[in-house]
Amino acid sequence: MLVSDIMTKKVISVHSDTPVKEIATLLIKHDLKGVPVIDERQKVIGIITECDLILQNATLHLPTFIQILDGVFPFGKKETEEELRRIVGAVAQDVMSRSPVCAPLDMTVEDMATLMWERKVNPVPITQDDKLIGIVSRADIVRLLTQSR
Repeated sequence: MLVSDIMTKKVISVHSDTPVKEIATLLIKHDLKGVPVIDERQKVIGIITECDLILQNATLHLPTFIQILDGVFPFGKKETEEELRRIVGAVAQDVMSRSPVCAPLDMTVEDMATLMWERKVNPVPITQDDKLIGIVSRADIVRLLTQSR
């Protein structure tokens, strides 16, 4: 069986200038593990996964807040405001994994499973003539186990 038999053909993708907040919303709304980042020619230039978004935000150090009378005041790093601005203003190119692992349309499902395991990638964009035409996730492979043979 080939990846073309199990891949999702209507791929949700983003461009390098897509805001991170919008990407996070897409992942949640469509129950995705990641989205390819494409250029104007549909070439895959990166990928953003849930892990990329978590790592992007892991360096944020929020201040401690103190309540005095009716006011709440931050107490901590002066850089916090700058960090919040950086995260809120981040776009795909700021957090994407560059040079993502892609696979050809004629790869076997067995080879795809091996690739995903060895390279620790999920999902994997499927390309033909250097253009995005589909995507395969671990869930697509697991789904095969539920089908009768």
